[in-house]
Amino acid sequence: MPHIVLASKSPRRHELLRRMGITDFSVVVPDVEETYPEGLAPQEIVAHIARLKSDAAAPLVGPEDILITADTMVFLENDRLGKPRDEADALRMLTELAGNRHTVCTGVSVRRGAQEERFAVSTRVFFRPATDDEIRAYIKTGEPMDKAGAYGVQSRGALFVERIDGDFFNVMGLPVEQLGLVLARFGVKLL
Repeated sequence: MPHIVLASKSPRRHELLRRMGITDFSVVVPDVEETYPEGLAPQEIVAHIARLKSDAAAPLVGPEDILITADTMVFLENDRLGKPRDEADALRMLTELAGNRHTVCTGVSVRRGAQEERFAVSTRVFFRPATDDEIRAYIKTGEPMDKAGAYGVQSRGALFVERIDGDFFNVMGLPVEQLGLVLARFGVKLL
């Protein structure tokens, strides 16, 4: 199997690669300003940022290495919900999400030398209505503070999720099914 480099410090992405059967990979964390042009649709935004991360990480890997970069964002309508600045911001986000549908988009770049494939996957997430006390109790766990949209679907945040339409793993930060298909085109056979 070709050597794989994941340009992400996300423990969830590390876990998902391992779940896919990729246990021997390196990690680099490039310094990237996550900016994007105005007027892009949500999938275009995350694909653009995945490309920025790929461009920044490419000089840090060997020419035969397969570099994977990703960016995940949460959108309520067309409003982007990033990582909360503080507990009050987490309360605002979770209150807005409660009882509503939102979209999680992940853009991914897979690159070896000059060969690159980029894609974006969207998953719709439906939150049940939640009380103010439930939301505040969840915030007190500290879990929402480092996650886009202020929740982790793989942990206690799942208690708010009524249903998901699309790739569950995309909501965790990496669209496993689509990534597996792209990696196969790069010679990485996982099955």
